[in-house]
Amino acid sequence: MTGQQGNTVGAYEAKTHLSELLEKVEAGEEITITKHGAPVAKLVPIKREATTDERASAIKRIQKLASGLSLGRLKIKDLISEGRR
Repeated sequence: MTGQQGNTVGAYEAKTHLSELLEKVEAGEEITITKHGAPVAKLVPIKREATTDERASAIKRIQKLASGLSLGRLKIKDLISEGRR
C-alpha cells in the first residue's frame, strides 16, 4: 500500500485497501486512519471472550503464584497503618 507509514494510513488509502487492512487487524495489528494527516479513527482487533478452561487455567496460575508470596512477620493491617502516617 502506498502512503502507509508504520501502522498509519490515510482515509482514501483505507477505503481502497479495506480488505487488506482488515486482514492485518485480524492478525493482531492496530491501524490508525488519518484525515489530512490527523488521526481520526483506529482499527483494532476485537477481543474474544476467554473460554471457561482459559479462565480456570488463569485462576490456577494466580493461585500458584500467590501461594509462594509471604509478608514474613508483617501484617497487612500494620502496613496499612504505616502508610497512613
